[in-house]
Amino acid sequence: MNLYKKFLKRAIDITASGSGLLLLSPVLGCVTVWLHFANKGAGAFFFQERPGKGGKIFKVVKFKTMTDERDSEGNLLPDSKRLTKVGKFVRSTSIDELPQLWNVLKGDMSLIGPRPLLVKYLPLYTPEQARRHEVRPGITGWAQCHGRNAISWKKKFELDVWYVDNLSFMTDCKVIFTTIKKVLVREGISAEGQATMEAFNGHN
Repeated sequence: MNLYKKFLKRAIDITASGSGLLLLSPVLGCVTVWLHFANKGAGAFFFQERPGKGGKIFKVVKFKTMTDERDSEGNLLPDSKRLTKVGKFVRSTSIDELPQLWNVLKGDMSLIGPRPLLVKYLPLYTPEQARRHEVRPGITGWAQCHGRNAISWKKKFELDVWYVDNLSFMTDCKVIFTTIKKVLVREGISAEGQATMEAFNGHN
């Protein structure tokens, strides 16, 4: 195991996430208030269990970009109906990911790695796809640099495993610079024709 993967990556995560939370605290505060009102009482933060390194479950925190509006039968409305204009902006600029700096500081996540997905997907992975959990999940990653939510699940998992096998300081630098470019042009935010990425069913 190389020195970067074993020691330096985590040291950078701690330093960068701690500094980021401190420097961005005014922005985080303003967005929290903004979303509180835009989400019609649904709150500004979204907490959900996700599998981390080795499949260990943790609670990821993000800014909440949707309301909790339901139909007459009590079912949540489709994502496209619940995604507010404010939420759409927060999502398209990737501001919704910023609270995960807390997860990075705690050690649940890394700045860079495969995105933490839903717990219910765990039994659907092939042994090769499950290798994405050999490293800490990240706020951004190799797959996000190559299509984000606009590529197929199969391709996304192939890119995640490629990252696991090629993790290095130079690879992470490429991810950071490419992510900044993607955010600025707001590319690959969602799959074509959908407000969010379609659910993984083990085949797509």
